[in-house]
Amino acid sequence: MLRLFTLGFLLAQIQIVTAMEVSAGKLETLPDFEFRGIAPRPVHIWLPDGYPDQAPYAALYMHDGQMLFDADTTWNKQEWGVDEVASQLQAAGETIPFVVVAIENVSETRHGDYFPQKARVLMPAAERAKEHPFNQAELRADRYLQFLVGQLKPYVDTHYAVASDRAHTVIAGSSMGGLISLYAMLEYPQVFSAAAAISTHWLGIKPDDQLPVAAAIRTYLKENLPAPGRHRFYFDHGTETLDAHYPPLQEKVDTIMDQAGYRSPAWQTRVFDGHAHDENSWRARLAEPLRFLLGRDQQATDAK
Repeated sequence: MLRLFTLGFLLAQIQIVTAMEVSAGKLETLPDFEFRGIAPRPVHIWLPDGYPDQAPYAALYMHDGQMLFDADTTWNKQEWGVDEVASQLQAAGETIPFVVVAIENVSETRHGDYFPQKARVLMPAAERAKEHPFNQAELRADRYLQFLVGQLKPYVDTHYAVASDRAHTVIAGSSMGGLISLYAMLEYPQVFSAAAAISTHWLGIKPDDQLPVAAAIRTYLKENLPAPGRHRFYFDHGTETLDAHYPPLQEKVDTIMDQAGYRSPAWQTRVFDGHAHDENSWRARLAEPLRFLLGRDQQATDAK
């Protein structure tokens, strides 16, 4: 078991058993799935007020689902405020109608579930041979995405009033959740049209670690980035706490995006001065990635 990555610096949240409540819309917990190769976890779906009157809805898949709606049930008493922000944007007509599929994490397996596992083999052989917990860790991102795409999405598509096509299917997360959102786009470009990687943990491991994990992630990105025209990418970071490590790494990623031919509005990188690596900061700017992913003016790109 890779205990290294269950420390607070990666926000490895404790599972919460208290039922979550929302102040806008409705939250439903889905039946248990037959999890294959990953630890079982609750999955919730948030439905906006008036659902299903504006069907078909887009579907936003989000990770760390226990942190999104109710601060009274989270380990740090913070939340994203997804229900409030999403409701306000939809009521104002700033986004198309959408639901949120919230997949909880399992704190003990979070890093292995979210790390883009095909990136590890791109490190030099000598680095992969070093005795380091990361090199011995079990990585399960491929299985996690197989669950999301092969089991969860078909269930949502069948049981909820959503449009199942790529143009109306998007994904988002923060920190390690940002990495797995990006990985989902690159592994399943036929499924997802847009991803928001918020406070992306480009380091991949601890800030003071010496393995070239960040470089391997960038190599994977460069080798698997789809050609511009049918996909959209949103990146951002703050400037405080763990986010203070991200600016030089994000600049290198931005170079890859630019060299691949990505331009606004299909690619956006934002910096939020004073924002830290926590849910309060992500809540404060959540409207920005939601407008990017689901704004009415963005849909023409995704429909091509």
